[in-house]
Amino acid sequence: MAGKEIGLVVGAGEGLSASVARIMAREGMAVALAARSPQKLADLAKQTNAKTYGCDASDAKQVASLFDSLDRDFGTPDWVLYNPSRRSRGPLVDLDADAVRQDLLVTCYGGFLVAQQAAKRMVRAGRGSIFFTGASASVKGYARSAPFAMGKFGLRGLAQSMARELQPQNIHIAHFVIDGSIGAPNGGKGSGRDDRLDPDAMAETYLAIHRQHRSAWTWEVELRPWTETF
Repeated sequence: MAGKEIGLVVGAGEGLSASVARIMAREGMAVALAARSPQKLADLAKQTNAKTYGCDASDAKQVASLFDSLDRDFGTPDWVLYNPSRRSRGPLVDLDADAVRQDLLVTCYGGFLVAQQAAKRMVRAGRGSIFFTGASASVKGYARSAPFAMGKFGLRGLAQSMARELQPQNIHIAHFVIDGSIGAPNGGKGSGRDDRLDPDAMAETYLAIHRQHRSAWTWEVELRPWTETF
């Protein structure tokens, strides 16, 4: 894919990840989409001319296989977005330990696995962006939501550590605190609500951070509807 940027969305589906995939395609990038159930990506793949891959991001072997496939099909990605998360809700004393373990594997450990594979290749290439989608829970733990806070706090810590280590090597790391509920894309059913984030508008911000000049890089961005309280 000489001369063409390559974008990878891990945890692709509806909402934000789809909006980012569409904006990658709009920018002329070759798009790769990874999800546990790639068959659900047929419409999005058609919209973005993307190649789809099956991958459980919490499984180290599957993540390594995903990047081996990318090596063959595309080459080193220029922009990788890690979007998956999983949460168990309820009183702390009632939470199922195995379910919480899976929450952490998907929300945080999978981010490490994907970032590690991407970074190995980007360091050799001397460039690239690795982005993580966080949440309000990245910076404040809510009652009855301990597993989500644990995972998102961990993902934020990973991003901060990576930024300090890898940005001097020309690898742009960014973490996005999504402080609010995501609605439908602009023009879609249920769109236009002031209390919901528009995923297309969010994707424009993700692109802007990817396009930043390295003399003025951002490692963290917070996005919320203008009606959302802090």
